[in-house]
Amino acid sequence: MKPIYILLIMGTLLTNLAIANSFESDTFKTKSNKDVVITFIKHGSLMISVDGLYIQIDPVSSYTDYSKFPKADFILITHEHGDHLDNKAIENTTKNDTRLILNQSSRNIISKGEVMKNGDKQKLTKSISIEAVPAYNTTKEHEKFHPLHRDNGYILTIDGLRIYIAGDTEDIPEMKYLKNIDVAFLPINQPYTMTVDQAVNASKMFKPKVIYPYHFGDTDVMQIKKKLEGSGIEVRLRKME
Repeated sequence: MKPIYILLIMGTLLTNLAIANSFESDTFKTKSNKDVVITFIKHGSLMISVDGLYIQIDPVSSYTDYSKFPKADFILITHEHGDHLDNKAIENTTKNDTRLILNQSSRNIISKGEVMKNGDKQKLTKSISIEAVPAYNTTKEHEKFHPLHRDNGYILTIDGLRIYIAGDTEDIPEMKYLKNIDVAFLPINQPYTMTVDQAVNASKMFKPKVIYPYHFGDTDVMQIKKKLEGSGIEVRLRKME
């Protein structure tokens, strides 16, 4: 390969990483001291990277230009609503061996990907596993937004670090069975997801070490931080409206 082409490729990669790095991110350590970097894009869209692997969660092209991001090794889709399922964003972050994991109703729309249903578990790599967990509405007259058994939340276990991405859900009873969650993303945006008090209740049910309110629109999520003071649960606020 000619030097000029190598320089062009390296320049493109550096530009892509610069765009990805323009978003806020936090780093967590795994049990063997690996860095897991979580990049906060917007709303329900996140990127997780570890060991040179990239996991995109609910990428949506109206939030950023995904063609400028590193290509994903895994893409996780929680459900089919347009602020979570966007085929353009999926295509822009897909390479030849990207694995797309989604719920059945999302696959019905875009006709590709591997379906996981509530309760399914699998290994993604030697050190990364995934579990699909329930995500649904319980408030009367809100069940139509996210009905029982249709949508997914996901638990990623990365070399012992457990990350819960709740998807669009309320404080459902299944949350009390979540164990050893290090990092949790909880949606706060009624009528579609949780109220502040529901998010506080959800946090107390499974006691994650750190929670991030996300998908929160105009909700005053500072109230969650105030209500969980002294609980032992750290609340971190990022630009995930």
